[in-house]
Amino acid sequence: MIALWVGSVVGCNPPSTESELESLARQGQEVVEENGLAVNGLAVNGLAVNGLAVNGLAVNGLSTSTFSSWFSQSPQLNAQVMRYLIGCAVPAGETRTYTDPNTGVSYSWAGKLGLARRWGSGQPATELEEQVISACLAAHANPYGLKVNFSILGLSAESEALPYSAQELQDYNVREACFFGNLFRNQGLYAGNDSTQLDPSKSTNRGCGLSKIHSGSNPHCPAIARVGTCDAAHCVTDPTGTYYTRCTYNGVNYRPVTTRLESTSVNTCGDGICQVSEHCGLSTTADNCSDCGACQ
Repeated sequence: MIALWVGSVVGCNPPSTESELESLARQGQEVVEENGLAVNGLAVNGLAVNGLAVNGLAVNGLSTSTFSSWFSQSPQLNAQVMRYLIGCAVPAGETRTYTDPNTGVSYSWAGKLGLARRWGSGQPATELEEQVISACLAAHANPYGLKVNFSILGLSAESEALPYSAQELQDYNVREACFFGNLFRNQGLYAGNDSTQLDPSKSTNRGCGLSKIHSGSNPHCPAIARVGTCDAAHCVTDPTGTYYTRCTYNGVNYRPVTTRLESTSVNTCGDGICQVSEHCGLSTTADNCSDCGACQ
């Protein structure tokens, strides 16, 4: 099953009994999603103060004056943020609807993964739910405005493993990144390579995950700081080694999201095609690529 979407308590493990998600995986059903959240959507500092953290994603949260004030600051961008927020937190088959009192425009956002079900039902967000939603938003960011299919593996806020199949791992065969952090508490967002550092000639259509930048700021995705590799961030894997269950950074434990890519999402300078992740130049590196011609 392709689970394309996804928080940190030491010692939390998936339940021993088969979950609903695991049952769906056994049945071979697929859930395919794509990234595409604008990177500046990750800069929102209203998540903790607009009433959502306390009031949840039910009517009592979306009807508060603080939410309305936050949403009206940038309706187009914040509607996009809410699309991914609801998709991450609320189960499939449910929607959350909001009518802007200033414009009368109604918005409806569909649930998908149910990664923070308590919060999605109107309960105050736990720290674990804050982490899982922050990681989910980070994993869906794309600085190029592209919608790129990718795979997410990991645990929900309720410690349910997102289901996957051998076919998913085969189709999405490039180990990309671990994403973690907490937007609600201004602890930042972080990403590490789930492999060695990306070769200078290579780049991806996602921009915020697998990178040749080892640490610090990524100019292609400044909202998410680089932490080297996932191992360098002291990330711990599940028993099978397929995905990470915890990353510890700056003394804080986070539950990360682990992402995988299709090989077609990795671009190589020198193949004669100028890709969106490559920059004009005269050399064979992604940032100085002859495929895109000399810079004017």
